[in-house]
Amino acid sequence: MNDNFETLWRPLSIGDTVPEELDFEIYHEDEVKRMSFADLRGKWVILFFYPKDFTFVCPTELGEMANLYEEFQKEGADIVSVSTDTAYVHKAWHDTSETIKMIKFPMAADPAHVMSESFGVLIEDEGVTHRGTFIISPDGVIKTLEMNHDSIGRSAKETMRKFKAAKY
Repeated sequence: MNDNFETLWRPLSIGDTVPEELDFEIYHEDEVKRMSFADLRGKWVILFFYPKDFTFVCPTELGEMANLYEEFQKEGADIVSVSTDTAYVHKAWHDTSETIKMIKFPMAADPAHVMSESFGVLIEDEGVTHRGTFIISPDGVIKTLEMNHDSIGRSAKETMRKFKAAKY
C-alpha cells in the first residue's frame, strides 16, 4: 500500500447522521435567513436537491412537492429544496414564476457547494447538482436516498410513498 495514502472522505449515505451544525441560507416566507439541521431535528425531513433555478424540469418537480406539502406536514415531515443558486436567485425565481410562487417550504441556497458535496450530489465541473432526494428521520439519520441524472425528473407521490414506508 502507498505510504502517502490518505483516508478518503465520503459523502453522507443511508444510516449516517446528518451533522446538526451543517447550516445554510434559505429563502422562505419572503425572507432570506439561516437554517441548520439542528433546527430540523425532531421531525422528518425531505431534502430535495435540484440542478438550478429558472430551468424547465425543476419547476415541475418543485410544483408537485408544493402541491403535496400540506400532506407531508400532516404526516410529520418538512421539505427543504436545495440548489447551488443563492437565496436571492430563489427569491427572483419565486417572484417571477407562478409555479414557484406556490412553494411554502424553505428553499436552501448552496453556492459554496457545502451541502451538495456533503450529500454527494454535486456535479463539480458544472457547479450544479444531480436530482437527489434524501429522507431523514427525526433523529437526523438518512433513511433513503435517490439520485437521478439532471434529465430524469422525480415523482412527489413516489417520494411520499417512500417517506411513509420509512416512517413505518
